Amino acid sequence: MARGELRIFLGAAPGVGKTYTMLEEAHRRAERGTDVVIASVETHGRKHTQAMIGDLEVVPRAEMRYRGVGFTEMDLDAVLARRPELAVVDEFAHTNVPGARNAKRWQDVRELLDAGISVLTTVNVQHLESLNDVVAQITGVEQRETVPDALVRAAEQVELVDMTPEALRRRMAHGNIYQPEKIDAALGNYFRTGNLTALRELALLWLADKVEEQLDRYRADNKINATWETRERVVVALTGGPEGDTLIRRAARIADRTKGADLMAVHVARNDGLAGADPAALARQRVLVESLGGSYHQVVGSDVPRALLDFARAVNATQIVLGASSRGRFAQIFSAGVGVTTTALSGSIDVHLVTHERAGQGRRRRAPAALSRSRRIAGFLTVLAGLPALTAVLSIGPGLSLINDLLLFLAAVVGVALVGGLWPALLAAVAGSLMLNWFFTPPVGRFTIAESDNLLALAIFVVIAVAVSWVVDTAARTTRQAAEAGADAQTLATVAGGVLRGERPLMALLERLRETFTLDSVTLLDKSVVVAEVGHPVCTRSADADAEVRADDDIVLLLKGRALQASDRRIVEAFAAQAAVALRQERLTAEAAAAKPLAEADRMRTALLAAVSHDLRTPLASAKAAVAGLRSDEVHFDDDDRAELLETADVSLDRLIRLVTNLLDMSRLQAGALGVEAIDVGAEEIVPRALDDLGPPGRAVQLHIPDDLPYLHADPGLLERVIVNLAANALRHSPADRPPVITASALGAQVEIRVIDHGPGIPEDRWDDVFLPFQRLGDRDNHTGAGLGLALSRGLTEAMGGTLMPDQTPGGGLTMVVSLPTAPATNSP
Repeated sequence: MARGELRIFLGAAPGVGKTYTMLEEAHRRAERGTDVVIASVETHGRKHTQAMIGDLEVVPRAEMRYRGVGFTEMDLDAVLARRPELAVVDEFAHTNVPGARNAKRWQDVRELLDAGISVLTTVNVQHLESLNDVVAQITGVEQRETVPDALVRAAEQVELVDMTPEALRRRMAHGNIYQPEKIDAALGNYFRTGNLTALRELALLWLADKVEEQLDRYRADNKINATWETRERVVVALTGGPEGDTLIRRAARIADRTKGADLMAVHVARNDGLAGADPAALARQRVLVESLGGSYHQVVGSDVPRALLDFARAVNATQIVLGASSRGRFAQIFSAGVGVTTTALSGSIDVHLVTHERAGQGRRRRAPAALSRSRRIAGFLTVLAGLPALTAVLSIGPGLSLINDLLLFLAAVVGVALVGGLWPALLAAVAGSLMLNWFFTPPVGRFTIAESDNLLALAIFVVIAVAVSWVVDTAARTTRQAAEAGADAQTLATVAGGVLRGERPLMALLERLRETFTLDSVTLLDKSVVVAEVGHPVCTRSADADAEVRADDDIVLLLKGRALQASDRRIVEAFAAQAAVALRQERLTAEAAAAKPLAEADRMRTALLAAVSHDLRTPLASAKAAVAGLRSDEVHFDDDDRAELLETADVSLDRLIRLVTNLLDMSRLQAGALGVEAIDVGAEEIVPRALDDLGPPGRAVQLHIPDDLPYLHADPGLLERVIVNLAANALRHSPADRPPVITASALGAQVEIRVIDHGPGIPEDRWDDVFLPFQRLGDRDNHTGAGLGLALSRGLTEAMGGTLMPDQTPGGGLTMVVSLPTAPATNSP
């Protein structure tokens, strides 16, 4: 049975029309003859969405009871039994009522797909797991419902339902999204223009990444190597020479002409030892390209133009920037050079040859030869001086046989080969054979050989001389192999630099490995469990991999794309060892992050004790003075004086109790040891009770709490403390003729309690400072309290799963907004 197809309608925020567009698509499918049913649609009271359901078949929802309360959820069993071709399932990120078949709605959708039923569904960008924290940082609202990104990326189609922030706010103001009583709070909080613009950009960027991923997969599946200019990508080739800075800046200007273009710098490390590359220059150029918003890459290849083009095609580059050849004109006669060759082979990729100061001036640095120039010169000088000297010595000395003369000349050739290498040795062999023939082989003085034995001896002499020269040349090749090892070392050094700069060193390391060896994918396994993976298609079993490299007994790298050569395996093993180190580093970092709150708690306790010594002494001194006066036998107090002293002692002790309680709660909060017992409560119960705790001043606060406000899911005691602190702060700053106001409203899955004062207010750039301990911004009396009220209130609110944010009061003043989650439908009293 074929698996069903998943189509997701992605929105940047509630109200952009995802459900409406999804229902439009359902009607189109039904008109084409597709068997369509509505499994679950949440209209949220929007009449246009409700009307769009029309005559589509609706599968009745399942009735469920939880804690004595009845609820409805999508009836998964009924939809499976009905077996339509297409099911409409709204709100992909949704938690089902406890006791349902699956905990999450996306798990229900997965069962429908496995049963061969295609699904239309919706999701907002703030519900994507990877963006949840980013959205919370932007909007100040943490989303409790999330869905794994992989599920959305796996969908056959993801369609963005887009709307400008201005249009969405107009739709909100017209009452097409929320009820009228919720509109003002929504427009002033989540639906601010800046928030909506940021969410829209997040949605567009996320979808662009998915589209690019789909394109890369299509190109890989269809073996398409040609460049598709779907996005401008500029690759600048670096040699490690001083001209690299010029090339990088020119490539950056080319990339800046197109918004969103990618800039990538690549250095091809030659197999023969990175001829002409300056590691220090490459390091500086890497910093430069990254500071310009680009990325640095390094690949290994014996053919530089082909390696460069392979990289460019792998990243779907549209342009390549190269420096004009630094070689002289004479050298260019024998070899076209990298620039000319790359241009000839580039195909659809545009190649820019950029001139620079060193263009055409010849290479100032060359790859080291097998033997140094001085040794080669010494070898030729030995031939020119040594062979005539040896001939003269043998001519005037005691007469030796031809065999002895041959051995002496052979020794001379061996010496020349050891000093100067192949070419001086070959010259010595030829010159020696001629001298032996002229001076020592009968008939002497003529280049003829009378006896065949002498001819054989001379032939053997030449062969041995050439053989010795070849041995020296082999040693030179060994030197070049050492240079290749140097190239590998530099590659690893470059990788190490990228790992140190990256926020996720392990993923950076695997990505570098994939790029360096042009692999399809790299997977890291720890005890046969996938820890990290890059590329496509990914293999998770050794049997599916083209190569397997083991870092230790537990950690294994699986490579997909091509088999490794023996020379490549050494460096990949080094990659594997570094991957194991990076994995351990990430785990240590996670453990350190877990220990950080404990250290922060210790620091906070120390700061608390140091900062509140005065605030502890003041109420203690006042209470002690009042009690001491009452106990004194030297002074007689009347009833009014006695009552005043008792009231002073009572107020001082109450103040001391509040201070100590705040200190203990702040300490427990920082240590993560504050107990939170969240239940379902009504704001209309908590807020008046908190104002009663303030005494007579609390009765001046005005309350506007709707009767139909949803229940909160919070700790009543902690919430009361928050309201007391915020109301006391508002009373302290409000003028006598304009007392504070407390309002409450529902916004989605949140209830907002607003404590509004009309005092002097606080500049927006100082809003974060009010939540720092020991801050008393704007207090007329800067000696009352330890400045812990707002810091503690925010901590208590966040401990209950909510947020506390400041806002401007229209007309002047400060509004503190407490946002707490509503009680789950399964828990409502």
